[in-house]
Amino acid sequence: MDAIKGFFQDQALELLPAIWDVAKRIGENPELGYQEHYAGRLVTDFLREHGFETRLGVAGLETAFLARYRGLRPGPRVAFLAEYDALPEVGHGCGHNLIGAASTGAAVVLSKSLELPGEVLVIGTPAEETSGAKVTLVEQGIFEGIDAAMMFHPGSQNVAEISTLALDALEFTFRGRAAHAVAATNYGINALDAMVSFFVGLYALKKQIPDDAKINGIIVEGGTAPNIIPERTVGRFYLRAAKRKDLDRLRERVVRCAQGAAAMVGAQVSWEKFEFSYDEMRTNKVLADCFAHNLKELGVEDIAPPQTAMGSVDMGNVSRVVPAIHPYLTLGTGTEIPHTRDFAHVAVSREGENLLLLAIQALAFTGWDVLTNAKLLQRIKREFKARH
Repeated sequence: MDAIKGFFQDQALELLPAIWDVAKRIGENPELGYQEHYAGRLVTDFLREHGFETRLGVAGLETAFLARYRGLRPGPRVAFLAEYDALPEVGHGCGHNLIGAASTGAAVVLSKSLELPGEVLVIGTPAEETSGAKVTLVEQGIFEGIDAAMMFHPGSQNVAEISTLALDALEFTFRGRAAHAVAATNYGINALDAMVSFFVGLYALKKQIPDDAKINGIIVEGGTAPNIIPERTVGRFYLRAAKRKDLDRLRERVVRCAQGAAAMVGAQVSWEKFEFSYDEMRTNKVLADCFAHNLKELGVEDIAPPQTAMGSVDMGNVSRVVPAIHPYLTLGTGTEIPHTRDFAHVAVSREGENLLLLAIQALAFTGWDVLTNAKLLQRIKREFKARH
């Protein structure tokens, strides 16, 4: 390990009590997406105390923020992404208190260098568990001019390079005509029959699509009373596929199933997106390899090969506009199940504190490499350009 990284390692140790207090306070005061007012103020106040320019409430989102620290000379711009929203009833069962604190801590550690080039940013990204504010931040141009974006996520193993599934969240509404279920059967148009036929069609479609494509749905409105032919039914569905182009084709097939189901009973059907669409995570391999190298510098040897997470993240949308990584690091024993109270408990325990330190150091090391190694940055950008 070279001297500057040794300096960052020492800075992280010195910062740990204060940044762990931030992580623990967020963890013990969970807030749902777009309601993270306490967490947003806590993190931006912490960054401001360490010399960062901060702005809370960006891109039209009250709990999103942008913080920056400019180096002494021009150079690359590196962004660390902070999440801090919780899950209903569970709390921080995904460890977002650690994610937000780690990105904040890594940025502050880098700012302590008297030779810092370029600019270090922390971008506060609310509501990952619900609608995914990173989608809005991308659309509003917050990532323009940034050379690399990174964050970490607590999980069951150390994985530097991940991919995820693209996601569309679709709501289908079938409209028929209400009538007495017995006395005027012929007059009615049963929207529930159309919805049931739609599910049957999707069951058949699932047998014809690749294993990594997924269709999951529920009926959220199915009628009002057994003796009234339902005139309106609503279903919500998550469609997933490995690539956005594959998902677009799957969506077209699902829509045709809905149209066919409606036509069978003479109903009408419409659809819309009820949540943001997520693109697949395109991890920048050069940047991920750099992160893995820094983990080894920190004594971590058990690094798993590239993995596909069978879920979807709004970081995928970020990875479409800037080179990005979303590595996982082991929390606790690695056996705690995410989105549970057990996971939330470990995220505010000594194991959480230990992981926070590792994440801060690994992110800071990687950020420094991007800021100071022109050849590395050139390779990162070359790969990004080739994949887009």
